Amino acid sequence: MSDLKLYNTLTREKELFIPLTPGEVKMYSCGPTVYNRPHIGNLRTFLWSDLLRRYLEWRGLRVKQVMNITDVEDKIIRDANKAGQDIGTYTAPFIDEFHAAVAEMRIRPADAYPRATEYIPQMIELVQHLTERGHTYTADGSTYFRVSTLPGYGKLSRIEIDATSDFSRIESDEYEKESARDFVLWKGKKEGEPAWPAPIGEGRPGWHLECSAMSMNLLGETFDIHTGAVDLIFPHHENEIAQSEGATGKPFVRYWVHGEHLNLDSQKMSKSVGNIYTLPDIKEMGYSPLALRYALLSVPHRTKLNFTEQSLDDARNALGRIESFLLRLDDLARSAPRDAAQSDGHADQLIGRFLIAFEEAMDDDLNTAGALGALFTFIRGANIAIDAGRISAADAEGMRTAMMKIDPVLDIFPKRDEVLDGDIEKMIEARIAARKARNFAESDRIRDQLLARGVILEDTAQGTRWRRK
Repeated sequence: MSDLKLYNTLTREKELFIPLTPGEVKMYSCGPTVYNRPHIGNLRTFLWSDLLRRYLEWRGLRVKQVMNITDVEDKIIRDANKAGQDIGTYTAPFIDEFHAAVAEMRIRPADAYPRATEYIPQMIELVQHLTERGHTYTADGSTYFRVSTLPGYGKLSRIEIDATSDFSRIESDEYEKESARDFVLWKGKKEGEPAWPAPIGEGRPGWHLECSAMSMNLLGETFDIHTGAVDLIFPHHENEIAQSEGATGKPFVRYWVHGEHLNLDSQKMSKSVGNIYTLPDIKEMGYSPLALRYALLSVPHRTKLNFTEQSLDDARNALGRIESFLLRLDDLARSAPRDAAQSDGHADQLIGRFLIAFEEAMDDDLNTAGALGALFTFIRGANIAIDAGRISAADAEGMRTAMMKIDPVLDIFPKRDEVLDGDIEKMIEARIAARKARNFAESDRIRDQLLARGVILEDTAQGTRWRRK
């Protein structure tokens, strides 16, 4: 069996993944900042974090995944004030939309979703630890981290700083890249902003502080994996390391795993730019969340994905091929001879090559393109064997079992447990009757009506079957 290798941003190398505690993985994923509904670039980041968790579990590891919800920061305060609401009232619907979107995308829930506002005491305590260790200073009622006190600052982002220079102070919570400067840990109280009482002065946490306090509280001072998008490497993740290691004197995270941007027409998708698609937008365009899931998984996480409508069309076509193949296997399992002489071991060879190729691709830094390539090579080879009469009913069942073996990882197979509307079932029955009567004009008319309603009919030797468009 091959071994999982992950590209570690900290070392700039693919490394063999070895958990800190044998058999267990502790993983923190940067989650949503809930001042708006998530766009599909956000969903891509959440999706591949879930994919990593799924694959670790597929390989037999127990995973504890924590994903934070940032519910207090500059943009939230700004927009809540504009709306005339407190931040709790303002963020509540966006938190609900986040959970609804990830559910529709088949992203499994994390084990915990800590909210920043629920961990204020732990954040205050973290600032106090940093002060005791000589890493902070105060100015204008705020507490700052002095970068020059931490040797090795910049090791994640590889940013070079002059530790002897005077540093200007950075208070911004904006997520764009900043210059390397001392950064705010605790912001002194300001008019029109929420604030909490604290021994370090009434105020609120800086954005970087939040993730350090929540992750270490729930996963420990050192844990295995931290995920997020590449735009968080600096300053956010660099400052997380500084705060956490400054307070504990221990390594913070062992593997930093970052995903690339999703571009729209070759430009980074961003709420601040306004060139965004959300899941409701994709559905309005006539595509399912599953098609979006496939499109996002088709490109490995460390490769920029240029999102186009064609990518959704390609995804929908690929899902159709998968569903047609699964339906064909079901037909064979019911109708083909179980002890047929044509079962010559070829199916077992196809299955074996498929599962080995799938695992090798996923072990190579979650190469989803290679994993999907292994799947479609298997489907193509199986269809050729079926056409040649080399597949028995037992072979078909074995092939379906092999498909279901990878399903917990990719989760892209259409679910067949839905019930069609009664009028659609009647239309399918009418179309079958028209074909039997050789009334092909009527048959084609009904087929086109069903297609307009998102139902595709396929006529096979075993009869007519349907699938969703």
